[in-house]
Amino acid sequence: MTDRELHRSREAAMSGGAHGPRARTEIAASWRRVAATGLDPGAGAEIPPLVELELERRRAASGLADLVPRLAESLAPVVDAGQLVVVADAEGRVLWRLGSSAVRRMADGLGFVGGSAWTEANVGTNAIGTALVLGTAVHVQGPEHFVESHTRWGCAAAPLVDPWTGRTLGVLDVSGPSRGMHPAELALVQLAAQMTSSELVARHRADLDRLRARAAPLLAGLSGDALAIDHAGHLAAAIGSRSPDRVALPDRLVAGRVWLPTLGHATAEPLDGGWLLRLEGDERAEPSTSSLVLELDGDPRLRVTGSSGSWSRSLSPRHAEILLSLLTSGAEGRTATQLSEDLFADPGRTVTVRAEMSRLRRLAGSLLLSAPYRLAPGLSTEVRGDRISAMPRSSAPVVRRWRADV
Repeated sequence: MTDRELHRSREAAMSGGAHGPRARTEIAASWRRVAATGLDPGAGAEIPPLVELELERRRAASGLADLVPRLAESLAPVVDAGQLVVVADAEGRVLWRLGSSAVRRMADGLGFVGGSAWTEANVGTNAIGTALVLGTAVHVQGPEHFVESHTRWGCAAAPLVDPWTGRTLGVLDVSGPSRGMHPAELALVQLAAQMTSSELVARHRADLDRLRARAAPLLAGLSGDALAIDHAGHLAAAIGSRSPDRVALPDRLVAGRVWLPTLGHATAEPLDGGWLLRLEGDERAEPSTSSLVLELDGDPRLRVTGSSGSWSRSLSPRHAEILLSLLTSGAEGRTATQLSEDLFADPGRTVTVRAEMSRLRRLAGSLLLSAPYRLAPGLSTEVRGDRISAMPRSSAPVVRRWRADV
């Protein structure tokens, strides 16, 4: 589509008209999500940038600092061509910007500065925010941006994912004046992000091999069921009849007795690089008469409690949105198509929904059922959170409905 056609498509969408070229599916869905939040296309960002001290703290805590030099090296031709390379965290906060002083000044004029929040809810459709929503690489051509002042800017971004933990660490973005953007830059960003993911997996595998070598002599002297796992729950070694590939761990595992989904009670002992779990009798994996609480204030969290144990785990924003949809949908649950509408305002993203549900069910075990997706019967459920302030970065339709249903 030409730049003129893109402008006509945007003008038609913003005015509510039915005429004009149709925007790409993912762009049209993003426009619907953003418009429903009430964001003014002519307004600026609502969330101010971070102060320098907080920005430095986020850089240190992001897990991305030692990856930035390699990313800068792989995208050096893009920088040389006058584009801006940006690394943002998993909340869309800009942490690093690499580029010439000229392109950085242009970015400054858009508020695209260190510490700024580049989410859909804050600045509308853009590659960083939309990639975080969709969980996939995205390119946004000038007039495809929701906010008018961004329509002369182009961007391509891909999530930076640690496949070992399943966590999205942040986003890699290439941006600049739209006339200078090359169609191949999306592929370059995707390749750089994939190479980063592969590097992270290689590091984790090496760590797991070292843990396996340390744990093998220890396990050889034990009886019963016991597991040696890394801090992400991946199995290094095991004895006995139970040896899952991965264990769903609570966020704050400490030495002592612990209850674990699908395994029941165990005694946890710290190892260099992981944990030793001495499993108790093969009891019911899920607590009887369970209650499930979804906490949305601050970082989303899932809490499961019952007569035989309790368990708590922080959630990604996407998993929190899915659980919110299931907890507010009633006993009938939601199909993949309905969840796609709830999360993306787009019924066509069922592949993404099924992948996310697979990851979530590894955490929640038999508390989540499929066909359709729903909570186990007899489960007591509750959503806790301030409907005004909870999940401020989310543009998901299900979150908007929950906020409105006071």
